[in-house]
Amino acid sequence: MKQQKAIVVFSGGQDSTTCLFWALERFAEVEAVTFNYGQRHKLELDCAADIARELNVKHHILDMSLLNQLAPNALTRDDIAIEQKEGQLPSTFVDGRNLLFLTFAAVLAKQIGAKHIVTGVCETDFSGYPDCRDVFIKSLNVTLNLSMDYPFVIDTPLMWLNKAETWELADRLGAFDFVRERTLTCYNGVMADGCGECPACRLRQKGLDDYLAVRGREANG
Repeated sequence: MKQQKAIVVFSGGQDSTTCLFWALERFAEVEAVTFNYGQRHKLELDCAADIARELNVKHHILDMSLLNQLAPNALTRDDIAIEQKEGQLPSTFVDGRNLLFLTFAAVLAKQIGAKHIVTGVCETDFSGYPDCRDVFIKSLNVTLNLSMDYPFVIDTPLMWLNKAETWELADRLGAFDFVRERTLTCYNGVMADGCGECPACRLRQKGLDDYLAVRGREANG
């Protein structure tokens, strides 16, 4: 028997799309929420909307443009290079993004009667973002429950998976080709396998190569 209702924090990328399929398998009712924070590529919003429509998932887009004003970064500004200097957070890190996204997702979740909030954050293969850590998610989960006196559960199905294992999960969910062909992970706004150069594309491709190598060995016995 499927569980209650869930809302998925959804960008249309590999991780959040895998999480959407994961949620659809587990919950009786699923909705998705995407945040418009002035990201470089409007294609991200279009991609998320297209996927939600194809999977028949109710889709909310919330205006978070204030985040762009408060936290200039390479994901919102063309004049900031996508880079990571040793000992520093990547220029793609957006201060407060997951804190705000999950908080607003929780406000929406309570309004629609959803107790589960699903997010694709991961502490295994990630760029060092502090707001992707398990300790942050657990802390925020407690804070949200206290702030609204509501029993939220933040589900993080990818938290302890590397990128190869995330591809494996998509495959187990019957979504491997969909995730590979229909998602947008690339920081330069190139669909599917992406530009091949940015950090997001390199991480995605390495995970894909690693998973396909394992799958090939298993197929060959």
